[in-house]
Amino acid sequence: MALTEKYKELIDLSRLHSLLVSESGNVLKIEGTVSNAEVKDKMWEIYKRIDPHFKSNDLVLNVKTAVRDGSKVRVVTQESRLNIRKGPGTDQPVVGKAEKGDVITLISKANDQWWLVRDNDGEEGYCYSQYLEPVQ
Repeated sequence: MALTEKYKELIDLSRLHSLLVSESGNVLKIEGTVSNAEVKDKMWEIYKRIDPHFKSNDLVLNVKTAVRDGSKVRVVTQESRLNIRKGPGTDQPVVGKAEKGDVITLISKANDQWWLVRDNDGEEGYCYSQYLEPVQ
């Protein structure tokens, strides 16, 4: 099955939001910035439905969220740093880390377990919500 057929729903959503879609070496790449976190979360939902264990290695989602004034959350890990992951799941690659006590930007609550955040270096990804608390 061609990648454009396999990921048609994801490609259609990407084009609707003016993201760059390209294919090279049997890998589909989707890149750009979406207007809100709901779009990014929807993209990950579609991807997970198509490839539930993210094992095909034929898609790269390099999508950021346009955020101006997100609320702040504090990292409340016990001893270790908090992993920031490419997608909402422990099977996703780590794209950054936040130190215990760091205050970072909450973009959205993808679900009860995974929140989309942006660290102080501008890295965006998903963190396990039990290690984050709102800053008053």
